[in-house]
Amino acid sequence: MEAATIHRQDPTRGEGERAGAGSANTSIAGWKPADPGPLGLAGFAMTTFVLSMFNSNLVDGKGVPVVLGLALAYGGIVQLLAGMWEFRTGNTFGAVAFCSFGAFWISFWALEVFYAKQIGGNAGHAIGVYLWGWAIFTAYMTVAALRVSGAVLLVFVLLTVTFVLLAIGAVGPHETVTHWGGYVGLATAAAAWYASFAAVVNSTFGRTVMPVVPLGGR
Repeated sequence: MEAATIHRQDPTRGEGERAGAGSANTSIAGWKPADPGPLGLAGFAMTTFVLSMFNSNLVDGKGVPVVLGLALAYGGIVQLLAGMWEFRTGNTFGAVAFCSFGAFWISFWALEVFYAKQIGGNAGHAIGVYLWGWAIFTAYMTVAALRVSGAVLLVFVLLTVTFVLLAIGAVGPHETVTHWGGYVGLATAAAAWYASFAAVVNSTFGRTVMPVVPLGGR
C-alpha cells in the first residue's frame, strides 16, 4: 500500500536484513516507526519546484534568494533527517538518496551564501562541473530506481534530465537550455509530490488509493 515510497521497495535489503529491522522496529511494545520516505520526497519536491520556477524564468529572477531558506531547512536539513531515518529502517536506497539530495540542497545554500562570489571568470564552467557531478550521481541512482516504483523512477529520470540541461546551460550562453531545465525541474517536482502524496494517502487510508506502479516484480 505504500509502494510509492522509497522505503517499501529497496532491493538491497536481504531477508535477514529485513527480519532484523522488523524485530528492532517492534522491540518497544510493538512500536513501529513511520515511513520517512514521504517526508523526504515532499522536502525535495517543494524546494525543486520553487527553484525551477526561477530557472524556467516564470518568475522574476530577483526573487531567487527566497529559495535559500527553503533549500537549507526543508530541502536540506529535513531531507537529510529523512535519509538518516531510512538507515534506521534498513533501506539503503532511500538513505543514500535522501541524505545525498539533502546534502545537495545544503551545499547549494552554502554556495550561494558564502562561496559563489569567490569564483572567478569561469564561474559558469565551475557550476557546470558541480551540476554534471550531480547528474552522474542521479543517473546511477536511476538504475537502482528500476526496482522501486514507477513514481520514484519517473522522479529520477526527470531529475537526471534536469541536471544535464542545467549543466549545459551553465557552461555557456545557453539561457534557453537553462529555462528548459527549469521546465523539466517543475515536472520532477510534480512527480516527487505525487509519490509523496500517494504514500501519505495510501498509508492513512490503509489501502491503495493512489496507484504508484510497483516495479521489479515486487
